[in-house]
Amino acid sequence: MNAATQVHQRVDGEARIAFRRGADGRTALADLYQRAPCRVMFPATEPDEPVQAVLLTTSGGLTGGDRTRVAVEIAAHSRATLTTQAAEKIYRALPSTGDAIVQVEMQVGADAWAEWLAQETIVFEGSRLRRLFVADVAATARLLAVESIVFGRTAMGEHFDTGLLHDTWRIRRGGKLVWVDALHLEGEVRQLRGAPFGFGTSVACSTVLYVGADATQQLTEARRILSRCALPCGATSLDGIVIARIMAADAVELRAVVMQLVAGLRSAAGSLPARLPRVWTC
Repeated sequence: MNAATQVHQRVDGEARIAFRRGADGRTALADLYQRAPCRVMFPATEPDEPVQAVLLTTSGGLTGGDRTRVAVEIAAHSRATLTTQAAEKIYRALPSTGDAIVQVEMQVGADAWAEWLAQETIVFEGSRLRRLFVADVAATARLLAVESIVFGRTAMGEHFDTGLLHDTWRIRRGGKLVWVDALHLEGEVRQLRGAPFGFGTSVACSTVLYVGADATQQLTEARRILSRCALPCGATSLDGIVIARIMAADAVELRAVVMQLVAGLRSAAGSLPARLPRVWTC
């Protein structure tokens, strides 16, 4: 087989995870399905932490034509944290392979507490990523979520100048679609990022989302925490959700602020320790 007709192997991974609250009042894993390269681990946690699932991609990253889908159900009255083992890497796509597709879907039942605390996604030069985060949150449930994008490892001289990034959020609360958002960068990405309405000199950005009946109260907390931040950032609230955005010219600085904000919100809203899962620091 010559180079012109060579077919490259692609991954199509999936994980389905369900948590239920038992008769003893403790949340436990109720169902699990995983298909490579998606893998889920369940580390022991401190007594004051919810049950935790850590997701990883055994392929070491994704490239054009790869697909992953993670579906999470956190049933009524349950409490669970989902995070990722490390930064997800999206590598250069060959012209014939299409886009990398990453989907996360969450269902959060009545009076449940759910956390999606993903570490950064790094997009490399020439990569093509379409990412979708969908959450259906009951009216009495709460969700804390974070997703971050890093435009190449600039400390190593790597950049994301050309390619595709399409990043979409769809949030339902109490059965009502309350927020849809999409970021689309394609082609000469460096020029688009540098536009006045774009990212300026920032090379990384994060979205932190909180969904809950006490959104107005948590907006005050988010703004209090961000008031100490020297980075371009802001927070707003609508229809029972808080949306915070942070940008930075240094991914390490962004990570530090994100950790402060998420730790503060999980403490204020969820009465949990003001810390992130150990995989964020180990």
